[in-house]
Amino acid sequence: MEKDQRKKLVDELISLTINGHAHVTFEDAVADLPANLRGKTPENLPYSIWQLVDHLRIAQKDIVDFSTSDDYHELKWPDDYWSDPVTEVDDETWERSLEQIQQDRKRFFELLKDENNDLTKPFPWGSGQTLLREALLIADHNAYHTAEIVVIRRLLKSWR
Repeated sequence: MEKDQRKKLVDELISLTINGHAHVTFEDAVADLPANLRGKTPENLPYSIWQLVDHLRIAQKDIVDFSTSDDYHELKWPDDYWSDPVTEVDDETWERSLEQIQQDRKRFFELLKDENNDLTKPFPWGSGQTLLREALLIADHNAYHTAEIVVIRRLLKSWR
């Protein structure tokens, strides 16, 4: 892939992950959420906004860890990807989770920007996964759960 084409593709992948384009961003979805609603699970739903946020944190970190090392240790699905339900989430825990999402996102973007990393070459330690596939997975997975956060906020009457 030509250097200019690669840069354009990487810029689009980063923009897709951050800006969403066709949907609300993750940052907008969690902005100004009242603390008392973080752990509230609406009727007939299996999880709270907190569980979705923490799931995003865990899953994104897992994808970044997989993409960076042949020493990756696979998490057990679904147990290791979902936190237990809680009714209250303190500010420190909430902010720490949001911060790790941002840090892992930046770590992944650095991988994408590094021209030494072939976007389409399968990882030697994987089963066909590529950096491009993992970038699309992060964008898709985060968009899916961001939409769920918005739906829960609507159900909890805490959405604009």
